Amino acid sequence: MNRTIIIGTRGSDLALWQANFVKSKLEESGVNAELKIIKTQGDSILNLRLDKLEGKGFFTKELEEELLLGKIDIAVHSHKDLPTAHPAGLVIAAVSDREDPAELLLILKDCVEVKHKLSVKYGGMVGTSSNRRKAQLLAMRPDLEIEDLRGNVPTRIQKLRNEDYDAIMIAKAGVERLGIDLSEFHVEEIEPMEFVPAPAQGVLAIQIRENDKELAEALKPLNNPSVAEEIAVERKVLNLFEGGCHMPLGCYCRKEDGKFQVWTSKADDGDSFPDRLFLESESSEGLAEKIVAKFSVEAKRPKSVFITRNLGESSYLRKFLTKHTIEIDDRSLIRTLPMIHKLDSFIFRNIDWIFFSSKNAIEYFFMLNPQLAKKTKFGVIGRASEDMLRSYGHMPDFNGEEEGIDTIEIAAEFAKIADGETILFPGAKESLRTIQGAMSAETKIIDLPVYETVLEDKVSPSFAEVLIFTSPSNVDAYFANNLLEPGQKVICIGKSTGKKFDEMGVKYKLPYSPDEMGLAEVVFAL
Repeated sequence: MNRTIIIGTRGSDLALWQANFVKSKLEESGVNAELKIIKTQGDSILNLRLDKLEGKGFFTKELEEELLLGKIDIAVHSHKDLPTAHPAGLVIAAVSDREDPAELLLILKDCVEVKHKLSVKYGGMVGTSSNRRKAQLLAMRPDLEIEDLRGNVPTRIQKLRNEDYDAIMIAKAGVERLGIDLSEFHVEEIEPMEFVPAPAQGVLAIQIRENDKELAEALKPLNNPSVAEEIAVERKVLNLFEGGCHMPLGCYCRKEDGKFQVWTSKADDGDSFPDRLFLESESSEGLAEKIVAKFSVEAKRPKSVFITRNLGESSYLRKFLTKHTIEIDDRSLIRTLPMIHKLDSFIFRNIDWIFFSSKNAIEYFFMLNPQLAKKTKFGVIGRASEDMLRSYGHMPDFNGEEEGIDTIEIAAEFAKIADGETILFPGAKESLRTIQGAMSAETKIIDLPVYETVLEDKVSPSFAEVLIFTSPSNVDAYFANNLLEPGQKVICIGKSTGKKFDEMGVKYKLPYSPDEMGLAEVVFAL
């Protein structure tokens, strides 16, 4: 290519990093390029929330106009900022590799309270101008005060440093690309399966004129077809909802073990409780349409749900069911009783890890007021156990849900991390020992039964449309006296509970994550 390519970009640090990344990739192929900085509407108007600005493409329109006029040859965008409809004559010639789409919650260290989910102190002020983030934050932590936060990534971080906020939420991708040191803050990373990111978050879009075939050929090495296929689902969902960057919509698609897995979160506005959906499909074809159909007002929801757990007023699942006027029959069918009433402190002197496989194990363990060494690390099976551990002022050093949803996978990963160390396993009497069974011979295992389970007698039947079982013991208690009614659907919180129904030859649904958020996703998908 004999010409010098002009790359149009916004002037923020992150936009310049992105443009220089494309420039360097082109130069590796022998193509000369230079940058042209273009100011957009989103850069100029900083005193208004994005949802108060008229139209779409607040960070992209001016770049596209320059491209159409031939004043630049390439426009580099954060893909999530692009409207789903392209101006005639322009195309996306390449889609980059995806930077981690997780969200980061940056918290001033004197505003940290780990006993609360997300670690922000009760009633803390969190900065974000994203309705998507606001809706999901308030669903998890309704006590938080959400305030507008505009500006580029360094500007937002400086506002936190100035203590204008107690915490701010930003995309991990921008921080990673700029290499920003966050050591002065407490940083919580929230996985995209738990806090659903914006469609195409973490991906760059390289836009050119449709008739520039020579440049399209030169950009082929920058294109990632797999990422393009995944974000096409996300952006099609956005398109079908007719939404822009102000819509409280999150959508994240990934291909795992040959299947497309998609998480979607959508609220009416930033102050509304969002609905969540998880779908899995062999093909991406028609997947976006299936997702949007589930959110349709015509979609039939169950009229009643029975769950073998008492749901408190602040329960995520209760808030979801109440929003959809679904009748709730919540009652535990088991009782738990302490196994021991006193601990000798010497048992903890040489403990490296304490691993919890249930919320009950955590609760009964800490009732014993254990005296723990500072070196002691904590492992938990998943998010629900993490939340319980936080309530006692401890953060897990290992969360199995970040490694996979299968207990065998979780056990294998924990076995690598804790190999050769001493691990205490507080738990139920006669509990399953899946995690312990994966440990090496060099690892010292101490089982500590802290509670036992007693089944309730003569459990009355439920005639709800959906039955949710939260443990194998609850299954035993219910079916000691009852049968499934015709048409009732069954949801099991995890695979160990599901095995009971496998033995009975009964079909059931499993949530992706074995917690209340995962259960809400399954009920919504029925």
